[in-house]
Amino acid sequence: MLIRELSRKTGASIRSIRYYEAKGLLAAGRLPNGYREYDDDAISRVKTIQFYLSLGLTADNIAGIIACPTLQQSDRPLCKEAYQLYKIKLHEIDEQVNLLHFIRVRLQQRIEAFEQSMESQDSGH
Repeated sequence: MLIRELSRKTGASIRSIRYYEAKGLLAAGRLPNGYREYDDDAISRVKTIQFYLSLGLTADNIAGIIACPTLQQSDRPLCKEAYQLYKIKLHEIDEQVNLLHFIRVRLQQRIEAFEQSMESQDSGH
C-alpha cells in the first residue's frame, strides 16, 4: 500500500510515517516510480508505534523495544531494555500523579478558604 493509504488506515500523518521510517521504526519498499510501498504488517507496526508514543516514550525508546524479541503468539516485548523503560515510565507517571495530587489538595484548600471568607462576609452583613 502507498503511504497515503497507510496514513488513512492508521490515522498517522504522512509526515509522521516518514519520521518513523527515518528513525528505523518502519520499513518501506520502493516502487519503480520511487513511491514508498508498505506491506500489510505496517498497519500494526504504526499502531504499535502510536501506542508507545502515547505512553510518552521517544522514538529511540521505541526502537529499542521494537528490537526486543517477542513472546510467542503476542506482540509483547521480552527483554531487559523494554522492562527497564516500562519501570522508568511508571516511576515518572507516579511522580506526576503525586504532583497532581499535591496541586489538587492545595487548590481545594484555597477554594475552601475563599468559600469560608465569603460566608463570613455574607453573615456579617
